[in-house]
Amino acid sequence: MNSGKIILGALAGVAAGALLGVIFAPDKGSVTRHNISKKSQDYIDEVKERLDDILYGMAERFSPGKNGSERATTRIKAEEAK
Repeated sequence: MNSGKIILGALAGVAAGALLGVIFAPDKGSVTRHNISKKSQDYIDEVKERLDDILYGMAERFSPGKNGSERATTRIKAEEAK
């Protein structure tokens, strides 16, 4: 089985367990809704942070190539203007 599918399944199980734990908690409905909202926002923030890390890593990895192509473009345009 693909390890990505195993990880995705585990994360889905953790999320479902957390949701069920909050739903069946002996709190008032308003407190439960607040807890669900807070936990959802925490997960969203974590996903955004990890995505930012991935994008930053990709930008760092491809930055040298981008800078080189920008310099080459500038040099070509300068030669064409002559």
